[in-house]
Amino acid sequence: MQGISFQKKLHKPFLILLLVCFHTRADAQPFPARNYPKGYFIYPVAARISLAANFGELRPDHYHMGLDCRTDQVQNKPVRAAADGYVARVSVAPGGFGQAIYLNHPNGLTTVYGHLNRFFPALERYVKEQQYRQESWRVTLDIPAAMFPVKQGQLIAYSGNTGGSQGPHCHFEIRDTRTGKVLNELLFGLPIPDKVPPSILRLAVYDRTVSTYSQVPRLFPLKKVPGGYTTVAPVITAESDRISFGISANDRQSGSNNPNGIYEAVLYLDGKPVSGFRLDSISYDETRYVNAHIDYRTRMAGGPYIEHLSRLPGYPEGVYHDFSGDGVIRLTDGQPHGVEIVVKDANGNASVLRFKLEKGTVTPRSSPGGETDPLEFRPGNVNVFENNLVQVVTTPLTLYDSFAFRYAAKPSPDPAAFSEVFSLASGFIPVQDTITVKIRPDRDIPPAWQDHMIIRQTWKSGHEVARATRTADGYTASFRAFGDFVLLADHVPPQIACSFRDGANLSKATRIVVVPHDDQHAISNFRATLDGRWLMFSNDKGRAFIYRFDDRCGRGHHELKVSVQDEAGNTAEKTYHFNR
Repeated sequence: MQGISFQKKLHKPFLILLLVCFHTRADAQPFPARNYPKGYFIYPVAARISLAANFGELRPDHYHMGLDCRTDQVQNKPVRAAADGYVARVSVAPGGFGQAIYLNHPNGLTTVYGHLNRFFPALERYVKEQQYRQESWRVTLDIPAAMFPVKQGQLIAYSGNTGGSQGPHCHFEIRDTRTGKVLNELLFGLPIPDKVPPSILRLAVYDRTVSTYSQVPRLFPLKKVPGGYTTVAPVITAESDRISFGISANDRQSGSNNPNGIYEAVLYLDGKPVSGFRLDSISYDETRYVNAHIDYRTRMAGGPYIEHLSRLPGYPEGVYHDFSGDGVIRLTDGQPHGVEIVVKDANGNASVLRFKLEKGTVTPRSSPGGETDPLEFRPGNVNVFENNLVQVVTTPLTLYDSFAFRYAAKPSPDPAAFSEVFSLASGFIPVQDTITVKIRPDRDIPPAWQDHMIIRQTWKSGHEVARATRTADGYTASFRAFGDFVLLADHVPPQIACSFRDGANLSKATRIVVVPHDDQHAISNFRATLDGRWLMFSNDKGRAFIYRFDDRCGRGHHELKVSVQDEAGNTAEKTYHFNR
């Protein structure tokens, strides 16, 4: 493809050549083929076949790891076993999958069904018995293989909106039972029509002589032409002799306008594959690497998702493959080079972006802000910043790319603060593994408060609170983000609000709702007893705790005790009396 240029008018012989090249490149298979069993699994929901999200779609801090099957915008649609097998696990949690079932199958695969309202009756009874036995609404239950066998198509649950769901649907996954890797469900021949190729929206160019976190990428608009896409500018001039590319792209299924994630993208230079990624299998241990796959800084600044076509230094191969070198293009001459980016969906539909690239005037970048030898944090290293007030330490797995560490301090307006507010790097820098922050108090802490200290991390409108561990010279806690940190004394117990007043008559009520509140928004434990016995309150989405009247609460006079604990260990208790 070297030497191809795009003009406003395309001559017919050139157009024919372009279309031939399009089909040749799009049909190429630089990645090995995946031969998953077709027709083994059926679509799991008794509703119109339509997806709200697909495997590998980009989400905050994770890849979407399955198919979000629509349920006609309602709850309680039948969910059926995708194949013969048995119930191997059940989980109930306020976030994530909410209520979920895991089925193991004879072919070595596991299917997962999430955001359910309730399980089939026998399983529902068993789960409730185990919750009361463990005195915990939140449970993960490994179930013996012979207890609940299922047949393909058998009703196993009803769909819902539980956990981290934003609307009614059923989350569906196919996993390798042995490794736990989630496999791209669209490779198993499910009856989901898709003849629509992906859309490529924009091209991003990065100077790889410096960190991706210290630059704003050059963005190039695209236009559709016969046979694919090209840049509006006929030639992209590189301002560095080492560059990499990123793209914004999405995909749609036939009959749906919902933009989903793409499956594969491969970069070619002068007709040879350089690097690319394919989203066909990801484990939950790897899903946070989405923050290295995307241009995290651009996204966190309110920009679009941009997917890197080559790995950052701190990202193991994962979904990427380096076909030639490390995926960074090194320009050594002033000649034009042909570039192709082939984007595919899991059904094999392809789109191709073509343009020409040449080396321009290379101007070495100076250190940001004119600094002299700033402290550099690097992937693969234990990085440390420390002064007499604060320390931050990374592990070798924390970072994806190098960056110049920034530090600042300012007084805290919070009267409970025992330190300044320390700006440690920036929330624009993502982390994979934890960072450990140690803060030395700037004055003596009263003995009664010393075991009720927290470190609060904030960045823009978000925050995270962690209980601080006392050491010989300060307090430490671990976090999954950089930002602003302060040491606080939290000796204020949570508050408890209940849906009825003490002594109320609840004969016509169907439920009890308890809403705890903590000034740091960090409730760590909730417990309720009815007449001295543990009572199960559900806690979907982590807000209100709800008990729906059942056989655990008969007619008569009752005493309800509620206990709530926050992250700092402060406890609040309330006792209510009511009649039924």
